[in-house]
Amino acid sequence: MREKLDIAERGGVRNGRPQVSDRRLFMQFLAFGGCPDAKPLVESLASAGFPSVLYEDANDARGVGLLTFSEQPDFFVATLRRFLGRPPFEGLDLKLEYTMLGRTYALGYEPDLEDWLLNRPRRTVLNRGWPWAVWYPLRRAGSFSALPPEEQASILGEHGRIGHAFGEAGYAQDIRLACFGLDKSDNDFVIGLVGPELYPLSACVQQMRRTRQTSTYIERMGPFFVGKAVWQSPLD
Repeated sequence: MREKLDIAERGGVRNGRPQVSDRRLFMQFLAFGGCPDAKPLVESLASAGFPSVLYEDANDARGVGLLTFSEQPDFFVATLRRFLGRPPFEGLDLKLEYTMLGRTYALGYEPDLEDWLLNRPRRTVLNRGWPWAVWYPLRRAGSFSALPPEEQASILGEHGRIGHAFGEAGYAQDIRLACFGLDKSDNDFVIGLVGPELYPLSACVQQMRRTRQTSTYIERMGPFFVGKAVWQSPLD
């Protein structure tokens, strides 16, 4: 008899019981060029009926970035595909090198698993007080997976402490998505850093470069999209 394959997300013990969930949030980032005025895009998104964030590209005066998310992957190949095939998005130039698709995931110790998987990412990207964002993919070196679990935990802990410090100071909040098998360039993760100002996001990336994980076990990072939100759906 075949053993059942368990691919559920697991969090920490809560109210004396382990947390298990089959729900995840898929998030997709797309970048476009050829947009001299973002106002028609904002108006279209405001009446679209799905949550989104629209960024103006800090490195392209005619560029924008669009973030959408759903628990159902069909959303991206049905609802979003039809929406982008109509004006005002249909006339824009899609920058495929910036396309990122990932899913929320748990590490096994989250105190509120459902909030971590579904609600925290929404709160973070839809916070009107955090308009600046840096989005990028990354791939770990294969040698990291060969390390003993306790050594991996130590390396990740160093990274996590920096992120926690920036978050506690109100400088930056992060979105971490797994993109194994979802990324055309075979990346492992999609990272989003958001905050009230741009400089702390850059400083956070700089601090992370000094960690053992980034300096030794990251094979590649980027490309980086840097933008400021001009539209964020209301947070229900």
